Amino acid sequence: RYEPTWGSLDARPLPAWFDEAKFGVFIHWGVFSVPSFGSEWFWWYWQKEKREPYVKFMDANYPPGFSYEDFGPLFTAEFFDPNQWADILKASGAKYVVLTSKHHEGFTLWGSKYSWNWNAVDVGPKRDLVAELATSVRNRTDLHFGLYHSLFEWFNPLFLEDATNAFNTSKFPISKSLPELYEIVTKYQPEIIWSDGDGNAPDTYWNSTGFLAWLYNDSPVRDTVVTNDRWGAGSICAHGGFYTCSDRYNPGHLLPHKWENCMTIDRSSWGYRRDAQLWDYLPIEDLVKQLVETVSCGGNLLMNIGPTHDGRIAVVFEERLRQVGSWLKVNGQAIYGTKPWRAQNDTVTPGVWYTFTPKEGKVNAIFLNWPVSGILELGEPRAKLGETQVKLAGYRELLKWVALGEKGMVIALPQLTPQQMPCQWGWTLQLTSVD
Repeated sequence: RYEPTWGSLDARPLPAWFDEAKFGVFIHWGVFSVPSFGSEWFWWYWQKEKREPYVKFMDANYPPGFSYEDFGPLFTAEFFDPNQWADILKASGAKYVVLTSKHHEGFTLWGSKYSWNWNAVDVGPKRDLVAELATSVRNRTDLHFGLYHSLFEWFNPLFLEDATNAFNTSKFPISKSLPELYEIVTKYQPEIIWSDGDGNAPDTYWNSTGFLAWLYNDSPVRDTVVTNDRWGAGSICAHGGFYTCSDRYNPGHLLPHKWENCMTIDRSSWGYRRDAQLWDYLPIEDLVKQLVETVSCGGNLLMNIGPTHDGRIAVVFEERLRQVGSWLKVNGQAIYGTKPWRAQNDTVTPGVWYTFTPKEGKVNAIFLNWPVSGILELGEPRAKLGETQVKLAGYRELLKWVALGEKGMVIALPQLTPQQMPCQWGWTLQLTSVD
């Protein structure tokens, strides 16, 4: 059994499924999806920081005295079709999904008995959005279902009172935050608890170690659940299951601990923005690059979309997810279930990243630029004459190659028309019998 101490909790082995999955989809959805302007931090930027664009937006479009709470009934979700969402998630090639069950605004997407009249069953959609998505994902896909939960809430009076008391009182975690966590685990059995928003309070204030000890020892998901590292000030990149370290974290080198790169397709927001322009969305080439770099360095990629207040996954997000899925159909063997190789990227040719498939003993060289010459030079693999074979994923015939002295090889790529290409945006060479 695990003790409620970081020493004991950090020694828990991460369930194997998470490292094998490599790719997940993050969904930021909540009352902030109603103004869908600027950022999911809309309430804070408007009311607390009084940032000019937000104040102007409200003055121009809403009557005087309109409060953030008034957005609640406008969060309608009338087009929310959990089956359609599940089908899009499946088509993306993702192996897990993480939904914001509650963001810093405190609004819960399930009918929490600890969030009276500020939840999706009492206000707005009048539906248990968490339950509906969980059911569809489990019935229609093999994705692992996860939930994001914010520890703190910007304007909750109990949290503000505890903060004023320098967190020597703990009214808020005892009456709101912790009961919600127990509630979502017991009710929905998520296999990921993605914690966030420590409010600058230490993990002792949140009783994070007490909750995690219960989660790992006695909860219904004790054997399969994974957690991140956001459990109180100072715990990020130091304690918990996998490390996130920061948003959009992509170190570009191997880390000794399992980590995740959580990033957004919309460059500047996690929530949906009606004012986003086309160039605010990362192109598919950038998303494939992020995936390949992250996995070769031992990480998982958690790619975020923000649905609309009425429950739609915007077409631009759906297209990006389906594009990633089409790429993974061809190159998935170089991503899922792989381990980092001895070299992460190539020393001679930039834009080449390596992964290793232990089951088949294959080294995968993923290259993001197709050379004009049709010749690809790799500086890292040591080939063996008469043994080494080189295959292009999605192409039948073996490729010709020559070794370069002690280390390195030159590979002749097939001459293909754009229509004959097995995929776009990045290609995988599968190398067998190389050191």
